[in-house]
Amino acid sequence: MLETMYAAPGIGLAAVQVGEMNRLITIDVSHDEDAKDPRVFINPEILWKSEDLSVYEEGCLSIPDYYEEVERPAKVRVRYTNLAGEPEEIEADGLLATCLQHEIDHLDGVLFIDHISKLKRDRVTKKFVKAAKEKARI
Repeated sequence: MLETMYAAPGIGLAAVQVGEMNRLITIDVSHDEDAKDPRVFINPEILWKSEDLSVYEEGCLSIPDYYEEVERPAKVRVRYTNLAGEPEEIEADGLLATCLQHEIDHLDGVLFIDHISKLKRDRVTKKFVKAAKEKARI
C-alpha cells in the first residue's frame, strides 16, 4: 500500500481503495522524499475530535484531479494497532489530523466530497458519471 500511495502520489491510502476489505490505512505527511515517515494504522478509531475546526484543500486518489476545501476538526485522538500488534493512541493536529480523518472516512464508506456542499458534490459526481459513460463507449 505504501508503494501505491507514493506512486500516486498521495499522502494517505485506505486499504479499501486498493480492493482490500481491511480496516487499515497508510499515511506519510512528511513532504520530504529523502526523509519519508510512513505510518501504518490498523483498525483506527477516532476517540475524540476537537471543537476547533480547520480547513485544508483535499484531494483523493479515488476522485482524481478534483480538489476542494474541506472543514474538519483541527485535532483528533485516534486509537489503532501498530504493525507489531500493539495498541497505540495518537493525538494529531494539522495535516496529520486531516489525513487521519480523510482515510478513516474511507474505511467507513465516506468520501471527502461528502463533506462539501450538495451543489459542488453534484457537479463533481456528474463529471465522473459522464467520464465513465464516455470510457464505456470506447
